Amino acid sequence: MGDLRDSAIVLQNYMDSNAASGKIPWDDLKYIFGEIMYGGHIVDDWDRRFCMAFLDNLMQDSLLDEAEMFPFIEGKSISFKCPPALHYDKYIEYIDTDLPGETPLAFGMHPNAEIDFRTNQCVQLFKTLVELQPKDASSSGSSAGSRTEKIQEFISRVQDEAQLDTNKINVDEICGKLNDDTRGPYQNVFIQECEYMNALIEAIVGSLGEIILAFKGELTMSEAMEELMDSIFLNRVPGKWAKLAFPSTRGLNSWLDNLKQRLEQLNNWKENPEKIPTVTFLNRMFNPQSFLTAIK
Repeated sequence: MGDLRDSAIVLQNYMDSNAASGKIPWDDLKYIFGEIMYGGHIVDDWDRRFCMAFLDNLMQDSLLDEAEMFPFIEGKSISFKCPPALHYDKYIEYIDTDLPGETPLAFGMHPNAEIDFRTNQCVQLFKTLVELQPKDASSSGSSAGSRTEKIQEFISRVQDEAQLDTNKINVDEICGKLNDDTRGPYQNVFIQECEYMNALIEAIVGSLGEIILAFKGELTMSEAMEELMDSIFLNRVPGKWAKLAFPSTRGLNSWLDNLKQRLEQLNNWKENPEKIPTVTFLNRMFNPQSFLTAIK
């Protein structure tokens, strides 16, 4: 508070010394506010540049002539006029009574921008609440049990339903069925898809195999394994798998179902790799752009 009072005194003295000229030193004020009094507390250069851009737009002679403070609001049912010259108490009263509520329109954005912001805010809030659930034995025995059960249930799904450990595609065998005449752009795309799928399957099966050994006491639990189990418990795709996988916003269980569909499409093709499939689901490919390029 003391620093703010001292700054106000310095600013008042500076304004008094320039009062004789009858002209407001906007450039000096923008520098004082944007680089020193307020800008001096901004640690990111781009944020400071953003602040200066706002000041360049606002701090000019029209500010004393009830200028419109909201940008791009022509034809919209909202307005925020700068108040006329008033005493300090009147400015405080104006802020308390007439200041409009927060809205994306104040920043030149579409009103729907707030919908997306609130949605992301809500998702992040509940995501944080889920992460705060007790997950270890020190917090709650039953909670730890449910965590282990969920992980084991997911491992069973991978082994029994998806059968990823036995569903790895033999790329060499597929290439052996093709020759220079039968291997074209379509075949190259599907072979590439099989290689992507194999890399993902290896990561999933290998990671889960380590967890199985850790549950049996044959392997020491590592930080990476703890992070993997947390992701499974929270129904999130582990980061290690996401780096090798297709872009997706699904939860882990739904993501596994989608992975099975993608694998099924590749398995149907590998039986007769020389033939171009009658129907190909683009949304079941790692790189659909390459398939569209093959069509060209």
